[in-house]
Amino acid sequence: MKPSVFTYHDPHTIDDAVGLLGRLDNARALAGGQSLMAMINMRFVQPDHLVDLNKVGELAGIAEAADEIRIGAMTRQRDLEFSALIGARIPLMSEALLHVGHRQTRNRGTLGGSLCHLDPAAELVAVAAACDAVIEVAGPNGRRDIPFAEFPLGFMMPSVEADELVVGARFPLWPRGHGAAFFEFARRHGDFAIVSAAALIALDAGGRIARSALVLGGVGPVPLRMDEVEGMLAGNAPTAELVRQASEHCRGVEALDDALVPATYRQSLAVVMARRALLTACARAGAPLPQAGIPA
Repeated sequence: MKPSVFTYHDPHTIDDAVGLLGRLDNARALAGGQSLMAMINMRFVQPDHLVDLNKVGELAGIAEAADEIRIGAMTRQRDLEFSALIGARIPLMSEALLHVGHRQTRNRGTLGGSLCHLDPAAELVAVAAACDAVIEVAGPNGRRDIPFAEFPLGFMMPSVEADELVVGARFPLWPRGHGAAFFEFARRHGDFAIVSAAALIALDAGGRIARSALVLGGVGPVPLRMDEVEGMLAGNAPTAELVRQASEHCRGVEALDDALVPATYRQSLAVVMARRALLTACARAGAPLPQAGIPA
């Protein structure tokens, strides 16, 4: 397939990019292009204007503040994968990135592109949900922050206006020594996840679960934060039985149903992926769970 005719623009600053998106009709921003270009070539998307962000240098970079890490929207997934800072402070992201497509796609794919595409099976989307990331958006009226819980409006629909541009995301840091784990089930490595689970666990001085996060990807139209599971874990000593009981709540999620994967299969997988992720995260946080990592 070939794309429909469009006009190409290559701004060099954020203000120029926002200006183009604001005054051009039917314009789309191009980041890494790993999803958008395929959709354009198949004419699922037919923009009249393509605004290429690859020359906007201020959109890329990784920076640590006192209690968070800020990542520019045009930061390549490959740079995140090999970042020592990300590996040390957001290990969940480092682990999830190994499931993102293949090396070739990670070389070009960006954090902002993945967040804006908002595929419910996307790994970085699940990580942002688990970490309570804050999405930074620039528009004609200035900049605003969107907590990730408010970012998805629906299936592949971010709460970003047509004349706005995602410029970065801030990831609040979990305490050092927390446990993180990402598990995914796909037909082949690099395929879209049928179900994924991202888990974070922090223990208190007494070895009880002080804080947890669990997100399911690929199950619903948006990444699902499992508040009920987190509430069940809070304040309890981590045990394999507690994790098993908590993970069973994932069987009741309202799952997507299609010709290839029925909802009941996704629900069963959600329980398995959640259990594996939580057991492994607990073990990495320091809880003595010998069953961590063993298939459910």
